[in-house]
Amino acid sequence: MATAVGYTLPVFAAAAAVAALRCLTEGTCPSAVTLALLNPNRCETFTIAQGACLDPQQALAITYSEPSDPLDITRQTPVWAWVTWADATTQPRIHLEGGVGIGRHQATGEAAIYRYAKLLLTTNLEFYCPSDRAIRVRIILPEGAQLAQRTSNAAFGIVEGLSLLGTGAIAQPLTAPEQLEQYLAELATKAAQSSTLVFCIGENGLQVAQTLHIPRQLCVKTANWLGPMLVAAAEHNIQQLLLLGYHGKLIKLAAGIFHTHHHLADARQEVFTAFCALAGITDSLLQQIWRSPTIEAACQLLAAKAPDQLAPILSQIANRIEERTLAYLRTHCSTSVARSLQVGAVLFRRDRQIVATSQTAQTLLASLRQVK
Repeated sequence: MATAVGYTLPVFAAAAAVAALRCLTEGTCPSAVTLALLNPNRCETFTIAQGACLDPQQALAITYSEPSDPLDITRQTPVWAWVTWADATTQPRIHLEGGVGIGRHQATGEAAIYRYAKLLLTTNLEFYCPSDRAIRVRIILPEGAQLAQRTSNAAFGIVEGLSLLGTGAIAQPLTAPEQLEQYLAELATKAAQSSTLVFCIGENGLQVAQTLHIPRQLCVKTANWLGPMLVAAAEHNIQQLLLLGYHGKLIKLAAGIFHTHHHLADARQEVFTAFCALAGITDSLLQQIWRSPTIEAACQLLAAKAPDQLAPILSQIANRIEERTLAYLRTHCSTSVARSLQVGAVLFRRDRQIVATSQTAQTLLASLRQVK
């Protein structure tokens, strides 16, 4: 497998599962397996680190994740697949389970194994599964629960591990220059059609934009490259720009942090605690807020202990994001461009409910909803 290309976590789960199934059908574990990736429509071969039949009924195989982004937390994490024969009369014939380290939806308890991962696993396993047999497949991420603590999964209701997430096999390096080029190209295309755009921070931002009835042609998905994207928007003569994102991500802009990858800068708790202090929150509650593991948890704590304070504090944060963004543009763009651009910020929580809207954003939202 070429190391220049990285793959999503579902690919390595599928590789381990196919290897474990082949252990059962062939008696020994293959050193490599070939998968049909589906998206893109091609086959690739993946190395299997270890594998063995535990007994005639079950087998285990292990591979290691190789994403393209060197900062990806799943890089070189082990991916295990346990496969056992099942009752051939059961449906589905290939039953998928999330084991240790696979996240689950807090509301339903279901494993966080999404559509592409399920399709990739079942398609490749069906090729090797005898037509008269059925199997149970359990994907295990031994380091998943620990790694999940370094993500915002819990903020979106995924607990106890990582998700098998993605719409394709190729891992998009969200911190790599190539990814920034793709975002800039989309920005240029859409800026040629409209002087008003919405920066949607991640997939959740896009989904919130839909619920707000913001036209898709005005939405530009961004990852962590907010600084360069803001400058590019100004250079393309965008006149109105709405920032739409999860409060635990956009809050970094209130501290002047415009590359928001957590490996490079993370002052979320410090910023939120500072705004709480400015609002007059007492020392004992400030200490609890400071120690909160996430912004979501800090907001819930504040809502419980000082319910009248949460909304004003979040509004102050949204307005501060607006101010710092305009200051950033004045620093990095020509004076005339920076002066003419209006910027607003809308913050939402993990359930995608809006919790704060800056002053300019209120006006921008009203006009955006009228665009057809």
